[in-house]
Formats: sequence, structure tokens, C-alpha cells
Amino acid sequence: MVWLGSWTNRVPEVIPVARKNPYSLLDVKDMVVEGLVAARAGQAATVGVDVAKFEYVACLVWPDRAFERPWRVKSPEQVGLLVAKLRELHGHCPVTVALESTGTYGDVLRQAVADAGLAVRRVSSKAVKDQAETFDGVPSQHDGKDAAIIGTLCAGGHGSPWPLAQDVAKEQALRYWIRKLDTSQRIKQVWCGKLEAMLARHWPEIGGLLKPSSATLLHAVALWGDPRALAADAQAAAKLAGFGRSYLRPEKIQQVIASARQSIGVRSNDWTVRELREIATAILQRRARILHCRCELKPLSRDNACIQGQAPALGLVAACVLWMCLGDAANYASAAAYRKAMGLNLKERSSGMHKGKLSLSKRGQRLTRKWMYFAALRWMRAPCVRRWTEKKKQRDGGRGGKAVVGVMRRLALAAWHIGLGEEFQPERLFPGAGGVQPAQAKEVVVQ
Repeated sequence: MVWLGSWTNRVPEVIPVARKNPYSLLDVKDMVVEGLVAARAGQAATVGVDVAKFEYVACLVWPDRAFERPWRVKSPEQVGLLVAKLRELHGHCPVTVALESTGTYGDVLRQAVADAGLAVRRVSSKAVKDQAETFDGVPSQHDGKDAAIIGTLCAGGHGSPWPLAQDVAKEQALRYWIRKLDTSQRIKQVWCGKLEAMLARHWPEIGGLLKPSSATLLHAVALWGDPRALAADAQAAAKLAGFGRSYLRPEKIQQVIASARQSIGVRSNDWTVRELREIATAILQRRARILHCRCELKPLSRDNACIQGQAPALGLVAACVLWMCLGDAANYASAAAYRKAMGLNLKERSSGMHKGKLSLSKRGQRLTRKWMYFAALRWMRAPCVRRWTEKKKQRDGGRGGKAVVGVMRRLALAAWHIGLGEEFQPERLFPGAGGVQPAQAKEVVVQ
């Protein structure tokens, strides 16, 4: 068998293995509990589970880091059989089940194990990957070995409790509307890209007057579908004014009509007009759905002090996303830990004479970084913050990407503090930004 020695000194040992292939899989139905506990009765047993879509691989690890031959478990057909074997094993040895922090494929097993009264713990996927070579001296990864590593790490104290707890109704509703909003926005972005490409071909002048996501442009394209049809409509000015309302000046209306009349774009046919109208209509429908989701989030988050504290600085949606993905800010020991959970901490790869560049670790859920990015863009529109970002760009040789990341990282720190009830003070984040208020930076996330 293979075991890790001197774990406290972090000097793993590779022990010769008696059997030819210690990771060969055994079907769970052939696993005999009495044979496993014959000489191990009363010892703590940790079962590491490598989760896949259609199959689990479980490996039993003992306190001395010795592990048994891994078991193959078909999902979901044999989950009940595995849990029954674990309960039988628990009658002889206290059992702890350890899983990687993967997606939803392991939730069925987590629920079944928790219902059986067994302890469930989570082991970091990054820790499992890092142990691939030090575990047995071979830098390979496969299901049986990963299951053994997961169990060994958990047995060594590198795991955290992970029972599958059902959210209360309000938390589930919040998660539902956030996912629906994010899905609608991603679809809207795809349609906006198609619309922008087609307008560049058939109405290139409009790009300098209205944004592709502008409500006025969307309604105009959905109605006319062709700039020449717009120019030929005697009521075009009144209709455009109705679309833009007070946000569209009369001078801009005349410019839009003139651009439609004088456009050098490729002439449209019936099919092109139909496609343009359908794309614009689809975007308008997604905008309405996003607005509906935002309206549903307001009453759900009204009694949540953390979300209400973060919303003025980050926006309501971003604050709800942080709550959904990270939980309460009070559960984190420091602002740096909160930012690290978002994947906004910096990493570096340097060796010898090579000096690596700093980059984001991008750990954790993608959704948090996406909406923190939107929040950063929102604040970068504020004049005082814009001055800070311009200085940052100058220091970085004119590259603006690092300035956006800098704003995201600073907002992440602020999110922890204001989530605990502190007042948001932009001047503490951005030197020279004194007095700027969140309301001065228009929220453009779902425009």
C-alpha cells in the first residue's frame, strides 16, 4: 500500500507498493466490509470520492494513510448501494466521506450521505492537483489516484464540513432570479453582437450616433428594419422622439434621420430587413426580462443588511450575486479573504532569473468577477475615479485593463467593509475621489 509519512513536516515519503496496481478499480457491489475491518475495527475511516458525471470512484483511507483498492460506483444507479456499504462500515469504524469542491454532480451523493447520518467534508481541487506527484512520486492523475489523495488530505485535516443544506425559500428565490437575469443578459449580448455586425454592413453611420444597445436604436430597427424605410417615413421624427423620450435631443433625431437618408450601407432586401427586425425584437425582449428580474430582486433583498449595504456601491445585482456565491461577508475573517474568495487575489510564477507577471488567480465562481467588473465600469464613469484610472493607465504604459482590475480589487475590499455595516467612502479607495457619490455613476449593467 501507499501512504504519506511525515505530513507535519511536509516531507512525503514514497513507499514501495506490494500489489502491482494499487489503483485498479473494484466494483462497489463486490466490496466486502468484513474483510476491510478485520484488522481495523474501531479505526477512523475516511472515504475519498472522485466525482464524475456518470461514475464515482471511492477510496477508503486509514489513519496511517494506507488506502484500500478503490471502488467504482455507477451514478445514479449504485449510489444507494454505496451508502448502504458506508453505513455498514460505519458500524465498525467511524466514517467520514470527503469530496472535491466540484460542480453539481456530487450533490446527490452528498444528500444521500448526509441523510445516512455520515459526516461529509470538502477538499480543495487545487490541493488534490498539487499532491499528484508528491503522493506516489508519479506526476499522473486518474480517478483512483485522485480518490486516494482526497481521502488522504481529509484524513490529514485538510477538509471542511460540507453537508448539503437546503436554502430557505427566500434564498432559493434569490438564486433563481439571479440565474435568470444572468442568462438573459448573456443571450442579449449575443444578439447585440449580431446586430452591431449587421448595422456595420447596412447602416454604418448609426454607430457614431447611437449605441447598439440603445433603446431608441433597437425600437427603430424593430419598426423599420431598413434605414431607407426610416428616411421615407414622414412620422420618423415623432416616432424617434417617442422612443428616446427626454434622453434624445431634437438635434440627435435629425442627425439619425439624415444618416438614414444618406447612408452608404449595403442595400437591404426583404430577408435582411426581417433578420434585423427579429434581432432587435429579441434584444428588447431580453431587456424587459432583465428589468423584471431586477424588480423581483428588490423585495427579496430588502431585509438583507449585507446586500443593502453593498448595493449603493456595487449595484443591487452585483450585491445579490456576492451574497448568492459567497454568502455573508461576516463569515470571512478579513477583506483580503473575501476578495480571495472572488478570485481577485494576485498570483505570480517566478523562478531563477525569470520574473513572472502578476495576474488574477480567478478562483471561485465566475459570476462574482463578472459583476464586480460591471461595478468597476460603473465607477470608472465617475469623474473623480476616472482621474485615478487615467493616472493608473499612465503608470502602466497606457494599458487600461490593469486599471479596471485595480478598481475591481479595491471595490472587493470595500464590499467586505460595507457588508459589515461600515459607510462607503470612495476617497479611501481612490485618492482624489473625495465626495463622489454612487448615484453620480449611472448603472449601465443592463442597458
